[in-house]
Amino acid sequence: MAASSLAILVIDENRIRASIIEAGLREAGHDHVTLVHDVAGIARRIAEINPDVIVIDLENPNRDMLENMFQLSRAVKRPIAMFVDRSDRASIEAAIEAGVSAYVVDGLKQERVKTILDMAISRFNAYSRLTRELEEARSELAGRKVIDRAKGILMKSRGLSEEAAYGLLRKTAMNQNRKIAEIAQSLVTAAGLLDPGED
Repeated sequence: MAASSLAILVIDENRIRASIIEAGLREAGHDHVTLVHDVAGIARRIAEINPDVIVIDLENPNRDMLENMFQLSRAVKRPIAMFVDRSDRASIEAAIEAGVSAYVVDGLKQERVKTILDMAISRFNAYSRLTRELEEARSELAGRKVIDRAKGILMKSRGLSEEAAYGLLRKTAMNQNRKIAEIAQSLVTAAGLLDPGED
């Protein structure tokens, strides 16, 4: 996505700093910049604006405010660059855990906006890819487990070898144009209904 086509939401209660950020972003070629100065009801505003990237600038955030922003970060699933004037180790760790893409301590300088924004986007993309891969791996592992259980049921109920049981699952899946794991899950569910001791 080209820089100029990114929709950027800037959240900053301080109007002067917000305009400095906006100037830095426009200078870097970003035309779609929306400023929000009130954090109340921010989740609804984000849904309305639907930004590609969120920049949050907090002067001296207290614990509650940081926690709210971290919850927001978990919920919106978008790259977030968060600037704070000072921070402690616990807040930094909490920011990373919440999935904040760039957590910058020592405030904001106009000339750094573009670099930090680029970094936030690339970190977010890497984080999203890892999360997706982890989800796929979990799903694949769960699929394998259920296939093994289904093979066990077929081997026991039909006296088949492991290879023949897998072959039958595979053939059924092909005939029904479904995934083997789906067929296996149906078989395991059915066996559980017929014989609750199967689980």
